[in-house]
Amino acid sequence: MKQQAHIALKVNGEPVEVSFAAYKTLLEVLREDLDLCGTKHGCELGECGACAVLLDDVPVLSCLVLGVECDGRRVTTVEGLVTDGRLHPLQEAFADLGAAQCGYCTPGFLVTAKALLDKQAHPTRDEIREALAGNLCRCTGYQQIFEAVEAAIEAGAQRAEADLDVPLTSQEKAQQ
Repeated sequence: MKQQAHIALKVNGEPVEVSFAAYKTLLEVLREDLDLCGTKHGCELGECGACAVLLDDVPVLSCLVLGVECDGRRVTTVEGLVTDGRLHPLQEAFADLGAAQCGYCTPGFLVTAKALLDKQAHPTRDEIREALAGNLCRCTGYQQIFEAVEAAIEAGAQRAEADLDVPLTSQEKAQQ
């Protein structure tokens, strides 16, 4: 008889309780038990980055984390980057600039890049390269990926600037 584990955690901002075989990795729990298949099975050795997710806002390789280690924690997958039906600027830039060819590595790149941008709003090309060094891509040659991250930085800056120019509603004015 297989030993079962039961944990409660937040996945993509939503509270979740899940039971699973205690030996499963976070990757397997996400894909097999929570039906979140955006995170990809890659090498399952922690060498390719295809399975990267954010665990308490820090990028981790979900193939190397046991599911039981995630009790009470926050997990963000590529599915969690969408907000109110809108793609994250990184997702838009990857699509617009051809940074996702076969797409297999893309979820890992996206969540890892998001963690970088959450920590540092305007990283240099070298800092982007260093942050994404654990993610492998066999299709793009990386140039489009780096350019997409830089485009997302610019798009984020433009959105922030546009948000400053939006007139306040009467309710927002009253709250000031």
